[in-house]
Amino acid sequence: MTPARHSVLIVSASMGAGHDGVAAELARRLTAAGGAAEVVDLLDLLPLGLGGGLRRWYGWMMRSAPWVYALIYRVFFVPPPLREPDGGGPAPRARRERRALAWDSPLTVLAAARLRRLVGCRRPGEVVTTFHVAAQAAGRLRGRGRLAVPSTVLLTDFAVHRMWLHPGNDRYLCPSPSTARRVTALTGRPAACCAPLTGPAFHRPPGRPAAVPRARERLGVRPDDRLVLVSAGSWGVGEVAETARVLAGSGRYLPVVLCGRNERLRRRLAAVRPGLALGWRDDLPALMADAYALVDNAAGLTCREAFAAGLPVISYRPIPGHGRDGALAMARDGLSVHADGPRDLLAALDRLAGPGERARLVAAGAALFAEPSAEALLLGGASAPAPGGPQSQTSPPPAWSRSGRVWARWMLP
Repeated sequence: MTPARHSVLIVSASMGAGHDGVAAELARRLTAAGGAAEVVDLLDLLPLGLGGGLRRWYGWMMRSAPWVYALIYRVFFVPPPLREPDGGGPAPRARRERRALAWDSPLTVLAAARLRRLVGCRRPGEVVTTFHVAAQAAGRLRGRGRLAVPSTVLLTDFAVHRMWLHPGNDRYLCPSPSTARRVTALTGRPAACCAPLTGPAFHRPPGRPAAVPRARERLGVRPDDRLVLVSAGSWGVGEVAETARVLAGSGRYLPVVLCGRNERLRRRLAAVRPGLALGWRDDLPALMADAYALVDNAAGLTCREAFAAGLPVISYRPIPGHGRDGALAMARDGLSVHADGPRDLLAALDRLAGPGERARLVAAGAALFAEPSAEALLLGGASAPAPGGPQSQTSPPPAWSRSGRVWARWMLP
């Protein structure tokens, strides 16, 4: 008898491109494994256009008032410091701190109610969240016995902040071993490192050129130009104009600023021309294949794509909150270099001309892909516990559809 396909409901959010990119790649892989997966946007589950309003507010804040986000992050997102347990078991203080992670904001309560309805209609075999508010909502349901299937959190940030963490979730899949250890210490839940979820076009075997058209020719740059990609994320935020000026002013590097979907930023940089300014690109694998390095400010999916492409990453002028903490976490793990100022940035790039530093960074990034894949961990778990109980879970195999977004918009009141 052929076993029934395991179905996975993946809850993402269109806040930038990273959460959706990870969700889409996971769904593609689960589909290839012969199962069923569906991706839904948490923002579309929220009523009265609240999700779209949150998206627009966050975008405005990151472009125009990043200090506001920095303050919000410091007050609400920073997790408690780790404390040593007393004696043979967790201290009462540690238990209280774990319970404090289950603090439910009004947004979490609303999202949880909508998610519960969707799960009741879709009846998946497992819920996987790739956005922190979704992780809080699923953890609230699971911890209160209102979600009968396992809940797995797939972290997309190297830095662990409070909103990712809810002790009601069954397990966590993390971007690095150090992140997994910290998650377990804070939540008491199982956490494992999984290989980055990047598209196959980014991967190239060591020593072999990527099988993609050369981007250098399409950009009209000289063969000996050292192209340095400067990432502003899909939002097109951060101090990338200053970064481009530093690189261009050195005379040694040609900045190629990836402005994402911020057309205003692209036009502004194109007018002053401190290098090249590009909008949203679908040929990023080709750009990375021709680049000398990536200068990043968010520690997100673009960094993982650079690791897959064998492209060294330098973090510089990171955006506040999760961007800064993620950049520091990557540097502590030896995955990137965090440059504090213009001189440090140019010195870090200069060191990549020698074999030692470049090889070290490329090897550290490549090592992440030796970790178990997310789909293997999802498909190879043990049987699921009762709702609200201890955490172990199963996931046999998972096809995906984007119909959840349309369904949620029309069918949920």
